[in-house]
Amino acid sequence: MVKEIKFRIAIEQDLDKIVEILADDELGRKRERYEQPLPEGYTKAFQAITSDPNNELIVAYQDKEVIGVLQITFTPYITHQGGWRATIEGVRTTSSVRGKGVGSELIKWAIQRANERSCHLIQLTTDKLRVDALRFYERLGFKATHEGLKMKLE
Repeated sequence: MVKEIKFRIAIEQDLDKIVEILADDELGRKRERYEQPLPEGYTKAFQAITSDPNNELIVAYQDKEVIGVLQITFTPYITHQGGWRATIEGVRTTSSVRGKGVGSELIKWAIQRANERSCHLIQLTTDKLRVDALRFYERLGFKATHEGLKMKLE
């Protein structure tokens, strides 16, 4: 029997586990720094996210163990008659639960949350190197309807 997955807004005590999860894959190892103490940038980002009512850092947990994370940002747009949209970023689960439905439940939770916030659209990006992630999002109903471009700033 699979234990119940619950969701909540992350608290500062979760930050260490969140960074550990973010760093626990091929791309994450290249761009994250999971070390003790955590680099100060993570704490500053956490504080900025949690102080902004249009940003939510969400953890998935079983019992008391954090097993997944995502960030959801709510943005008002002048387009679509002034509608709101939600953007999902940083979706990760612990390696011990990958392939067991936790990621799907996280995304379903985020979709429900976007509906609660009256968003007309939910969007996300995934690195082109994450081929499995792209298939995962497509299975959940996301479609590649736009070309996304990014520019890395120094």
